[in-house]
Amino acid sequence: MVLENFNFTIPCGKTVALVGPSGSGKSTLCSLLVRFYDPINGQITIDGKDIRKFNATWLRSNVIGMINQEPTLFSTTIMENIRFGKPDATDAEVMEAAKLAMAHDFIQLFPDGYRTVVGERGVTVS
Repeated sequence: MVLENFNFTIPCGKTVALVGPSGSGKSTLCSLLVRFYDPINGQITIDGKDIRKFNATWLRSNVIGMINQEPTLFSTTIMENIRFGKPDATDAEVMEAAKLAMAHDFIQLFPDGYRTVVGERGVTVS
C-alpha cells in the first residue's frame, strides 16, 4: 500500500478509530504507527519528534494501542469473552461494555444471548 500526501493530527490524550473500506490503508497506517515498519519517505512524529527515535517496544507498550482486525475469541460464552478484559466485571458491566461497543443488540439476537457459546476464533459466529 502506498500512502501519498497523507497528513493527520491526533491531539494528545485522544482516542481515535481508523475506519474505512478494505484496502484503504488502515492496516498500513497502523503498522507504521506502531513501527512494525518505518516509512520510506516522509516521517511520523510524536510531539515533534520523529517516531524512529523511539524504541518500538516502548512505543507499543506505553504510547500507542492497537486492536487488530483479527478477532480473538475463546471457546466459551460471549459473556466470558467480553469479561476477559476485566475478569471481575459484573454481568451488568459486561452488558454495558457491549452496549458501548454497539454489540448488545446483535448479541441479543442469539437464542442464548450472552450465554451463547462461541467456538475458538469465533467459528460458530458469523
